[in-house]
Amino acid sequence: MSWKKAFIAATALMLPAAAQAQPFGMNLSGFYIGGGAGVNYRQDSDISLSGAAVTGPFGVGAANANGSIGWNPGFVGVLNAGYGFGNGLRVEAEFSYRYENVDKVSGVGQGAYSRTGGHTSTYAFMGNVLYDFNVGLPVVPYVGAGIGYAISSFDQVRAQSTAVFPSQTNIAGNDGRFAYQGIVGLGMPIAAVPGLTLTAEYRYFATLDADLDVTSYKPTGFSRGTTEIENTNHSFLLGVRYAFGVTPPPPPVAPAVAPVPARTFLVFFDFDRANLTERARQIIAEAANNSRSAGVTRIEVSGHTDTVGSARYNQGLSERRANAVAAELERLGVPRSSMVIQGFGFTRLLVPTGPGVREPQNRRVEIVLK
Repeated sequence: MSWKKAFIAATALMLPAAAQAQPFGMNLSGFYIGGGAGVNYRQDSDISLSGAAVTGPFGVGAANANGSIGWNPGFVGVLNAGYGFGNGLRVEAEFSYRYENVDKVSGVGQGAYSRTGGHTSTYAFMGNVLYDFNVGLPVVPYVGAGIGYAISSFDQVRAQSTAVFPSQTNIAGNDGRFAYQGIVGLGMPIAAVPGLTLTAEYRYFATLDADLDVTSYKPTGFSRGTTEIENTNHSFLLGVRYAFGVTPPPPPVAPAVAPVPARTFLVFFDFDRANLTERARQIIAEAANNSRSAGVTRIEVSGHTDTVGSARYNQGLSERRANAVAAELERLGVPRSSMVIQGFGFTRLLVPTGPGVREPQNRRVEIVLK
């Protein structure tokens, strides 16, 4: 049927949006509102007449007391408000409206050449319980069930006979009954609008049989009676749902970049000397090359001495050694502004010794790249 093709085409148009959708969080949590519209297919309704309307055209005997009403595909609209518990479970209150025109009426003694007309509306107030199956896909399947109260309104649903003795049967009135439904759907969250979800649903909706008035018009007059009418529906809807308070997830935190470990170069000196040896110049050149390739912003140049001599003398010697190394670094292209030049005398021994000890490893300058 054409309405089925239209539903399939509309669903296909929604799939590209679903491909870009990503649900925020595992499950819907908090209050939401929603709505949808689509095509309603009402199953043929069995009818059973009773009372005076069952009598034959001349008031003698009985006309066919049973029949059925066929319906054209109609409209369905739904509005709802609900609450999600954050674990997949949702509850909601719903109002729905369905409308169908009569396609045909058979039976009820009207013969094979009846003319038919009229329409029906159903207003329903439902309470639903639903469950979302959030499995990490761009779409979220869900199922649900609901119960409530529905009012069926029949507006001049009629069948008119063109037989030798023409007659007409009219069904009209309103009737409220217990209603129930089952729901199967897909939710497609839209990443660009946090909280917004497109929905596609199928609903099976039914009520207890409605009890309505019947009027039969015959050549001899008219009579009144009642009829019971089934109300079973298959609804296909496309809609939207908006959840309040949904915020997009924070952007992923970039992994912390581990700080580049400090690189230390040791330049050793002869006893009581501040001049650079050939080996010392090689080490300083290596330090200068590393400072350029690693993008170093700070270079510490610290001079040290052994424990021979006075503290004051060794403090001056450590500073001269540090300045000698700094001058060589500057000659090799390292800006002096990036250097921190210090002398510590014999206060920071590499190899702990007593006073007056000539320890070669303590006669040094440390170059630390940071």
